[in-house]
Amino acid sequence: MGFIYSLRASPCVGSGYVEAALNPRNGTCAQMTDIGRERKKNHPHTNQLFPPPVVMTASSLHSDCLVVLFGATAGAYRAKLGSDERELILLVWQVVDLHSKKVGTLHKCLVKADNLELSDQCREVTGLTSEGLSKAEPLDRVLQQFSQLVSSDLKALGRNTYTFCTDGQLLIRQVLHPEASKKNLLLSDCFYSFFDLRKEFHDCYSNVAPVKDQTIQSMAEYIGFRIDETEEDFGVWQVKAMVAVIFNMLPDTCDDRFTVPETVKYKYETGPCSKSEAVDSETVIRARGLPWQSSDQDIARFFKGLNIAKGGVALCLNAQGRRNGEALVRFVNSEQRDLALERHKHHMGSRYIEVYKATGEEFLKIAGGTSHEVAQFLSKENQVIIRMRGLPFTATPEDVLGFLGPECPVTGGKEGLLFVKYPDGRPTGDAFVLFACEDYAQNALKKHKEILGKRYIELFRSTAAEVQQVLNRYMSTPLIPTLPTPIIPVMPPPYTIAAGSVRDCVRLRGLPYTAGIDDILEFMGDATVDIKPHGVHMVLNQQGRPSGDAFIQMKSSDRAFLVAQKCHKKMMKDRYVEVFQCSGEEMNFVLMGGTLNRSGLSPPPCKLPCLSPPTYAFQTAAAVIPTEAAIYQSQALLPQSRTQQASAAAAAAAVAAATPTVTYYPAQAAQLYMNYTAYYPSPPVSPTTVGYITAPQAAVAAAASATHTPMLPQPGALVRMQGLPYNAGMKEILSFFQGYQLHADAILLLYNFSGQLSGEALVTFPSLDSAKKAVAERSGCLLGSHCVELCLI
Repeated sequence: MGFIYSLRASPCVGSGYVEAALNPRNGTCAQMTDIGRERKKNHPHTNQLFPPPVVMTASSLHSDCLVVLFGATAGAYRAKLGSDERELILLVWQVVDLHSKKVGTLHKCLVKADNLELSDQCREVTGLTSEGLSKAEPLDRVLQQFSQLVSSDLKALGRNTYTFCTDGQLLIRQVLHPEASKKNLLLSDCFYSFFDLRKEFHDCYSNVAPVKDQTIQSMAEYIGFRIDETEEDFGVWQVKAMVAVIFNMLPDTCDDRFTVPETVKYKYETGPCSKSEAVDSETVIRARGLPWQSSDQDIARFFKGLNIAKGGVALCLNAQGRRNGEALVRFVNSEQRDLALERHKHHMGSRYIEVYKATGEEFLKIAGGTSHEVAQFLSKENQVIIRMRGLPFTATPEDVLGFLGPECPVTGGKEGLLFVKYPDGRPTGDAFVLFACEDYAQNALKKHKEILGKRYIELFRSTAAEVQQVLNRYMSTPLIPTLPTPIIPVMPPPYTIAAGSVRDCVRLRGLPYTAGIDDILEFMGDATVDIKPHGVHMVLNQQGRPSGDAFIQMKSSDRAFLVAQKCHKKMMKDRYVEVFQCSGEEMNFVLMGGTLNRSGLSPPPCKLPCLSPPTYAFQTAAAVIPTEAAIYQSQALLPQSRTQQASAAAAAAAVAAATPTVTYYPAQAAQLYMNYTAYYPSPPVSPTTVGYITAPQAAVAAAASATHTPMLPQPGALVRMQGLPYNAGMKEILSFFQGYQLHADAILLLYNFSGQLSGEALVTFPSLDSAKKAVAERSGCLLGSHCVELCLI
């Protein structure tokens, strides 16, 4: 059962009331009201703490009164209040009439926390104990009592409106709002505006210390108010000192004091952001570790009490267009950003969220846009955005509106729909929808994975920043592009892949499967200075995952020998790694699909791929592949079959003797032709860095004979499969097309840039008619639990 201790004000502040003696540390109090017992006596049949209170108004403009409020948590104190997520355990307040300069009763109320364990600092400073707090009321009951008592004091003073006045920002922004949000408590309007006594004091006395260095003690000392902490109870002397400071600041009329309060935003406002907009880097943070399904509203709730700028939450997407658990958040000023940084490792549900500084440039990269269509779509403010994924490519606005139904009307009808398309106008299967309120959005989310046509549709909450990111990504580079025209290298010089018998390379075998370029460079130690530019090549297996092997090109055979001697069987993480010296020829042989072991070379697979990129002959430049495409080798880089190796070798010799004929692979088209061996250019290069890689001599030989032996069967037709299960392989696809006389060589599984299956494949049919028949009969059919879409390329 909880207690509120009420003390009448001292005559020194002008009210004429008599102060009650109070010593809650030893449990004695001359004037003490047991609120719980009074409630039972007066209202034995109700669960409410009080009868309905007299309605009083919390006003932020020209308030009649201030409610001076002080509080403490079970953890950190002063400048770190609220930074450790500890709960509120103490509230002390007193009403101050700004016009008559009278005060109401001083109240002190303990709050029962869910976790009654107190920090050492809290016990020492406050003198409170876990046993004493266990008898208090929880926060929701205390807030009801607070409302009733403030109303009563205002009525006694003959006033109607009031605004809080606190010692700094922390109690309101970092304690009350976050805790109420976590406990699903709805705070009244009075908690959304307050006066910061430190700022008001600094405005009144310009020669005092900066706002961040002010304390209650320093303000009281400045005005000559004596504080004896030993005679007064914790919380009581702070409020008395704050009241004294306020009266000292008030002139004959209070019109020019306490007129512009601090405000807390009621809710997060959505809106677009232009790339041309100036964003102050001192206002942006990066939040990491977010649940993947979290929305902008969830993030705004995590930062409850702090003012986020309009459209200031930008959820980050990964290379596959899915959320990666990070977000950039922009606040209205640097003060709010600094408070947000204090929430580092606070919890969202059961997950702790990391909070770091970020830059305005990073925010614009994620949230900024230039599309007029997107800006018009997002111009409707305070709308709830839902993302739809997996739409049939033939879906129309009428189909989507019909799918959503009358129970979740779209804002503006067709104008509230935004279909995402490739630059050539082809639909991607994604769309964004606007809803006027949360109820409509909730009704729409209930249709998650319902069927439209022959496909199930996924629905997620989305944000304005996600709309910008998705549109920017699709409009800049299509995920599965059409074949473009040949490219000319524009960023020389290209770097070469080693060839020949000089043993200037080393092979690393037995790498941890989680090892990356940085791990290899750390493993190499001082020898990294002798690695050729872009000389680290990691090998992936047939599933697109690391095989545990890597090759490194050194500047000389002597350096390669020293590295092999020094690093052989050296530990990387929890595994020892074998290091062997080898030649560029041996390295290329393995990278082309063969194997290298102590018994010699094993040739690569001899099957002919069914699909090869087009080749173009030029006489003046070196053969190149853009870095974006070089992550996955072209099928043309595989050695030819044994029956063709002799002619290929002869062609290669002829090419070497003459002016070189080279092969170009278009940047976007190369994504269509991915093999299980991968080049990783290094020393590490930014994923966005544009560079080139020279085609090996085997590819040049293949190009020389390509005009005589085309690798794409003629006649034939190519069909693209989308929506495959990620574990689907050749066997499952052959079963899907049973009866169409296909073989495994006709199927090409596509991988994303993380080396994982993308859920798409290319299938070569023997004729155009058979391809059309397959698309007509099998598109929309299920493979496992996935609905597969087919389209003719």
